[in-house]
Amino acid sequence: MAAAAGEQWMAAAFLVFRLKDEKQTRLRVQEPLMDVFLLQKKIAGYNLAKGIGVGKYIASEPFTVGGYEWAIYFYPDGKSPEDGAAYVSLFIALASEGTDVRALFELTLVDQSGKGQDKVHTHFGRSLEGGPYTLKYRGSMWGYKRFFKRSALESSDYLKDDCLLVNCTVGVVQSHTEGPKIYTIPVPPSNMSKHIGQLLTDGKRTDITFEVDGEVFPAHKVVLAARSPVFRAQLFGPMKDKNMKRIAIEDMEASVFKALLHFMYWDELPDIEELTGLNTTWVSTLMAQHLLAAADRYALERLKLLCELKLCEDVAINTVANTLALAEQHHCYQLKTVCLRFVALPENLKAVMQTDGFDYLQQSCPSLLTELLEYVAKVGEHSVSPCLYSNEVLDGGDANGRRVKPRI
Repeated sequence: MAAAAGEQWMAAAFLVFRLKDEKQTRLRVQEPLMDVFLLQKKIAGYNLAKGIGVGKYIASEPFTVGGYEWAIYFYPDGKSPEDGAAYVSLFIALASEGTDVRALFELTLVDQSGKGQDKVHTHFGRSLEGGPYTLKYRGSMWGYKRFFKRSALESSDYLKDDCLLVNCTVGVVQSHTEGPKIYTIPVPPSNMSKHIGQLLTDGKRTDITFEVDGEVFPAHKVVLAARSPVFRAQLFGPMKDKNMKRIAIEDMEASVFKALLHFMYWDELPDIEELTGLNTTWVSTLMAQHLLAAADRYALERLKLLCELKLCEDVAINTVANTLALAEQHHCYQLKTVCLRFVALPENLKAVMQTDGFDYLQQSCPSLLTELLEYVAKVGEHSVSPCLYSNEVLDGGDANGRRVKPRI
């Protein structure tokens, strides 16, 4: 491929694309006019990705080509509502800040039968006619809404062991011939959260105190109001009490509120072992369940998603029923889907139904049983890999989940 005068091509990334990251290898080869970047991810679970919804995607980790970050966006149910989930969509997106970034792209769906019948979508062959594609801003994408018809894909040699392999090539045009910059000044990453978090650690100039389960927690109204619209309305809204200095929090354990405060100041989850004095997956899951409910109560959407992610990663026989009920009650639709698919697996269904958590699920969310039956029927039609989940019992409870819940 010839480059235009005064232009440099920096290119080439290859991605092994599936659903859950297990291993990745990166290789960069420097040449005078080209930066070759190889990214390999081992991810599994095409069937688990189906059903997340039209317009929703799974993103790869960002990779750098030509000084910009890029990512692969895979839409298992398609990107366009008018196609009604009939196609899978695949795009390459500019994942970093940039203006009028000129590039060429190629996406190849690999034939895993070894016959070499790869399906290639390329922009390189049209470069001399129309020139490179211009991405105007961060989030701009190149790709195909109708990358492959889903019904054909699922019966083809492109899908093997519930996995797809996609090769991706990116060529970024450098429209200048400047050499590398000789001088630079290193700028450290932002440490704003550290400074704000130190306010909580020091406990200085606090102006509100919370009483939770027999413990007291001093805090700063302005920080809480900035982080939570619920606290903002309570502390600074029209119905606020100007003389209010103490607030009692009901229906929440002290360790959960402490974790909630930690997130609001530090913007990260606390260390569960340091918080509870226990280091088991079961305790970690229990804390994530309580913290998700607290996050929903105070409209902390990022914290809620972090808890969903934690519960998704640790879904297991003796906790999934309680997690499923929690997901339904707090409108966590992605977590709900993960739990339903886990329970519907033949090797899990009977064991889950014998847990006390399943009894609670029947009583608190009876409508979920109908949805569960639908998923059981789907599993009978399609083979679903359980690679995202563990069917082991989490430490801290037996197969029935019949253990006295500890204080966390």
